[in-house]
Amino acid sequence: MSPTRKHLWGPVRWAENGAVRLAFDALTEGADGEPLLLATGLGANRLWFPDGLCRILAAQGFAVARYDQRDGGESTHLPATPTRNPISALFAKREEAYTAEDMADDAVAVMDALGWRSAHLLGVSLGGAVAQRVALRHPGRVRSLTSMAAVPGDTSGLRAMRYIRMRTLAKFARLRFPDTREGAVAAGIAVSRLLASPRRPFDEPAAREAAERNADRGIHDQQAQSRQIGAQWHGPPISAVTRPTLVLHGEDDPLIKPSAGKAIASRIHNSRLVLLPRVGHEIPECAWDTVATEIRTLATNSRQLPPAPGN
Repeated sequence: MSPTRKHLWGPVRWAENGAVRLAFDALTEGADGEPLLLATGLGANRLWFPDGLCRILAAQGFAVARYDQRDGGESTHLPATPTRNPISALFAKREEAYTAEDMADDAVAVMDALGWRSAHLLGVSLGGAVAQRVALRHPGRVRSLTSMAAVPGDTSGLRAMRYIRMRTLAKFARLRFPDTREGAVAAGIAVSRLLASPRRPFDEPAAREAAERNADRGIHDQQAQSRQIGAQWHGPPISAVTRPTLVLHGEDDPLIKPSAGKAIASRIHNSRLVLLPRVGHEIPECAWDTVATEIRTLATNSRQLPPAPGN
């Protein structure tokens, strides 16, 4: 008998990285599989990962856990900063609220709380850049790296603009919704529409149902998103990544150009690039089987490689 949505995920738990508390939970199915940690995108909470995809990953032999980035979901939100929207955060020349290294260390703190010495990583959008940085900063903790719909993890600020469709980002910056549950639902529908592939009919009833189930205010919290975008990376280039790497990118991504995925794959030795047809800046059901199969293949092949040196 399949578990209900209420019982599909274990209780929320907490990891700590200094003063930051990070909310995470684990899928109840496949708990004895290989550890797989999911890292979310800009402003989004962990519930944006589709349950259906997570269940397919569990069936592929993974123990799946997901967490909220700092400044997202139930994790710690940092104090307000002068930069008020993601576009101005790209141009800002100021001391950031925290660093990209801090965000990479957050992922390791979650792994510690789960009791995982190492794990496969799947990061989407901002989470993809975070996952790349974890592989650079903590290679001994990473079994394999899957970066999806992301920019190169060593690119930030103005240098990231070449990969971002500024017209779409500007649309995000113009979104205004009241800080209420109804506003969060409306924002969820609007964001889903902006991120969807234009080559598939937009299913507004499904988007509304998903938004009502997950009324995530973080997707229109521009202050929090600005702090996340403003987190600068000070470490080595992604060409130094040594862990087995898969790069996934939607062919129709309306926010991050596919050239970003191509750049990542060209710079990480022996990485594999898979472009997903009829996929935008999202993980639609039509792509779940492909995504899970590619991650399973990467994980299986990674067993044949020597472990990375510890930290």
